Amino acid sequence: MPVQDPNFVPEPAKGAEPGAQRSAEAVSTRLYNKFPVPQSLPGHGPARVIAMCNQKGGVGKTTTSINLAASLAAYGRRVLCVDFDPQGALSAGLGVSTHNVATIYDLLIGQLNDPREAIQETDFEGLDLIPANIDLSAAEVHLVTEVAREQILASILRKVSDDYDVIIIDCQPSLGLLTVNALTASHGVMIPLECEYFALRGVALLIETIEKVRSRLNPALELDGILPTMFDGRTLHAREVLDRVFEVFGDKVFDTVIGRTVKFPDASVAGVPIVEFAPGHPAAQAYKQLARELVARGAAA
Repeated sequence: MPVQDPNFVPEPAKGAEPGAQRSAEAVSTRLYNKFPVPQSLPGHGPARVIAMCNQKGGVGKTTTSINLAASLAAYGRRVLCVDFDPQGALSAGLGVSTHNVATIYDLLIGQLNDPREAIQETDFEGLDLIPANIDLSAAEVHLVTEVAREQILASILRKVSDDYDVIIIDCQPSLGLLTVNALTASHGVMIPLECEYFALRGVALLIETIEKVRSRLNPALELDGILPTMFDGRTLHAREVLDRVFEVFGDKVFDTVIGRTVKFPDASVAGVPIVEFAPGHPAAQAYKQLARELVARGAAA
């Protein structure tokens, strides 16, 4: 296999057909699907809620939340991001301060009743945020004695659902009460999966948790798809892991594959999505394609 640029992210081949056989080799040689630009919407709402979830850290949840949301907004969708991680990385990545402002924690514990009081506008048109900070780490202790504690986030988001087309929840890397709240509030789950062996091992436990939430709390919950991230086609290990993902999960794997690049941390430091920081970069084009694929799959308006 020829040596590739480390910033390489594959683009869809013009002749690829939906349902065509996929493999790491096919991805590396650009032989996978393309998706049309979404049509404009006549109006907004009600939102479809998507939980960005993986109990393993460092797999690209926050990066995907930021850039998928920005890409959907660029296609005319109204998007609300919910930072549901006490580290507040999503808020920082969108350039939103989390000091002395209302956060998702205030809504969870009942200090605020109207989620609109916590919504912050970002510099990206059509993209809003409910921020989070370290206070959120105390939420699970507070919620454990609450009635219907798994459904509190759902009741919060229901109040603003009609204002948006998509709501993306960036979950913390755990399977605790906050993540269960996110799954209970969601219509779909997207699992960013690093193309690395240990990341692959944990997916079975996550899918088991999703099944439990579906059977006990949220029968409408669907697995929207598994998103391969940090793919480096130059390494045999990454190609083997990606082939295994395609083999095990089949059509549940997105055709879009996110490559590994140093542009992601650069964009994070700047506090803007990569689709704005470096719009011509292959990584930005990959997330724009992911937004088109999500709409084509019916997982977003």
